[in-house]
Amino acid sequence: MHLDPRRVSALSVAALTSLVLGATALGSSMAATADPAPEPGKRVYERLTDAAKPKDYIKLDLLALNDFHGQLEALPATSSSGRVNTTPAGGAAFLARLLKDERAASRAAGARPITVAAGDLIGATPLLSAAFHDEPTIEAMNQLGLQVASVGNHEFDEGWRELKRMQKGGCLDDGDGKDGQDSCPGGKDFAGADFTYLGANAKWEDTAGKKRESVFPATKIMKVRGVKVGFIGMTLENTGGIVSQAGIEGIEFTDEIETANALVPKLRKRGVKSIVVLMHEGASPATPPASYAYNDCPDVTGPAMDIARGLSPAIDAVVSGHTHQPYNCVVADPKGQPRLLTSAFSVGRMVTKLHLLIDPKTRDIVRPAAYARNLIVENGESVAPVPSVLGLIARYQTLIEPIANQVLGHIEPGDSVVRTPDTDGGDSPLGNLIADGMRADPSVVDAEGDAPAVALMNPGGIRADLVENEAGEVTYGAAFTVQPFNNYVVSMDLTGAQLKTVLNQQWNGTNEGGSKVLQVSGLNYTWDRSLAAEADADALVGDVLVDHDGDAATAMVPLEDETTYRVVTNSYLSEGNDGFPEFVSGRAKLIGGLDVDSLRLFLEGNDPVAASPTDRISSVD
Repeated sequence: MHLDPRRVSALSVAALTSLVLGATALGSSMAATADPAPEPGKRVYERLTDAAKPKDYIKLDLLALNDFHGQLEALPATSSSGRVNTTPAGGAAFLARLLKDERAASRAAGARPITVAAGDLIGATPLLSAAFHDEPTIEAMNQLGLQVASVGNHEFDEGWRELKRMQKGGCLDDGDGKDGQDSCPGGKDFAGADFTYLGANAKWEDTAGKKRESVFPATKIMKVRGVKVGFIGMTLENTGGIVSQAGIEGIEFTDEIETANALVPKLRKRGVKSIVVLMHEGASPATPPASYAYNDCPDVTGPAMDIARGLSPAIDAVVSGHTHQPYNCVVADPKGQPRLLTSAFSVGRMVTKLHLLIDPKTRDIVRPAAYARNLIVENGESVAPVPSVLGLIARYQTLIEPIANQVLGHIEPGDSVVRTPDTDGGDSPLGNLIADGMRADPSVVDAEGDAPAVALMNPGGIRADLVENEAGEVTYGAAFTVQPFNNYVVSMDLTGAQLKTVLNQQWNGTNEGGSKVLQVSGLNYTWDRSLAAEADADALVGDVLVDHDGDAATAMVPLEDETTYRVVTNSYLSEGNDGFPEFVSGRAKLIGGLDVDSLRLFLEGNDPVAASPTDRISSVD
C-alpha cells in the first residue's frame, strides 16, 4: 500500500491515527510513539520520502532544547537531574556531541537541520554560570550552534536590560568578583549571543519612541531550500507574576494564543506558510510517572496543551518548555488537523528532533507527515564530548575558584543544617537559618533605623542542604547552591492582620490543597491541619507570637492586628508570587542586597553556625 502524497494534507486526524499510530486511539491529545511499526504503520514522513518523487519534498529537522538553566557541567547520575530514568545524561559538551551527530545525520538524509530553544537557557543557574552573569552559558550556546530561542521567565531574572546585553554583548562593572559576580573575568570581552532571542508577547506598555511593540523581535524567518520558515517566540503570559518587577518595569506579557494568532497574517504577508512556535509554557502528566515516558503523551495536561489546541491552524508545530517535563504529543488544532507539541526535559538531558516535510508548491509543512523523537543526551564512557565545549567549561572552572572557594564559616560539629521540614509544623533548620539571616541583614534597615521584626522565606527558594567541604568549611559556592536565584531581600511594613493573612495564604487560594509553609524568623505560631484543608480557612490556633524588639532574652508577645511590623522577605514573595498576594500590599518597601548575601553575612557573623530547633511552627490535627 502506498500513500498518495497529494492526499496527505486532507487526511483527518482519526485516519492518521489508524494509519500512522496503529491501535492508538484518538483522545483530546494523541500520543506520539517512540518507534514506528513496520509497514503499513510506517510514519507518513517516511512513507512520503519513499514515494516516487521524494526530492519534491523539502526535509526540515528541528533540534530543540528547553530549560537548560546554565547546567554546563554533567551532573552525577546519582542526582535525579543527572539522568533520564536510569540513563546518565546531560552536560554541555555531551549535548554538543548529540547535536553535532544529529545534524550530520539530518544532512546525510537530505534534511536541513535548525537548532532552536524554548526558553530558560539562563537564570536559576549553577555558580559556574551565575557568577559570570551567565556569560558562559551564552558562549556555550554559541558553540552548540543554537540559532533561535524564545525568551523564558528566567531570562528576565536580572531584568530586560541585562537580557539585551546577553543578546548584544558588552561587559558590566561589577567589582571583579568582589561580591560573588564577575562579568568578563580576566579582562576578556563578551560578544553576546550568536542566536536570536524572540519575545513576541513581552511588549512595551508605552511604545512611544520604540522601534517595535515587543522588547525583543517577535518572529524570525529562515529559508530552507528557498522556502521561508517562520518562528514565533514567546514566554508564558504569567511571566510578570514570577519574576522581579524591577526588571520588567514598563513591560506587559500578553496572551499566548492571541499574540501568536495575530502574527500569522503578518507572516503570511511576507510569504511564510510554514510556521513553528517556540513557547516557554508547558504541560505535565496528570500523575508524575515513576519512569518518564518521554516519547509518549501520558495524560498530559496544562497550559501548553490548551494553547496548542487553540493556536491558529496555520501554525504547524509547538516546541514548549517551563515545566521541566518531557513529552511528545500530537494534538488536534481548531480544524482537526494534527499538530506536534513537544518538550525535551531540562538541564540539557534531552533534545527533541522534529522531522518535518515542506511541500515546495504550497510552501507549507505537510502536517500529517510530521513526527518527533525525544533523544537522551547520553554521557557514558562510549560518548565523546566535544573538546571545545570542555575547554570552555575548564576555563570557567579555573576562573570560578577564587569566588566559589571563599570560606564563609563552619557548621557546629555534629549539627546538620538541612532543608527537610519537620513533620510537625513545617519549619526546617536551614529555613530557620536563612530567615534569621534575612532578618539580620543590614541592607534592609530603613532610614529611621528600624530593622525587621519578622522574616519570611518560601521553601521552594531553598534548593539544597547547607554542607561543608572536605576541609569542614562552608564556602560561598555551597551557600549559592542553597539560594541560586539572585533574589533581593525586601523589607516592608505589614500590619498584624496582614501578617495573619499571609500565614493563612499558606493553605488558601492557589495553595489550597497543598500547604506551602513559609520559613520564619521572629514568629511562633500553631496551625490546625484539619482546618487548613477547608476552603478559605483561618487555620491559625491561638495567638501568633512576635519577637517585637529583636531581643532573644525577652519574651515574645501576641501579634496585634492594628500594629504595624517591619517584615523582610525576598523580592519573589514581595511581588505576590507563590500564592502570597498579600505581600503586594506592603508599604514603605526597601530593596536591599541579594538574598545569598544575607546568608553569607550571617554565616560569617555566626561562625560556627548551629542548627536551630524546629520549634517556631507547630501544628495540631
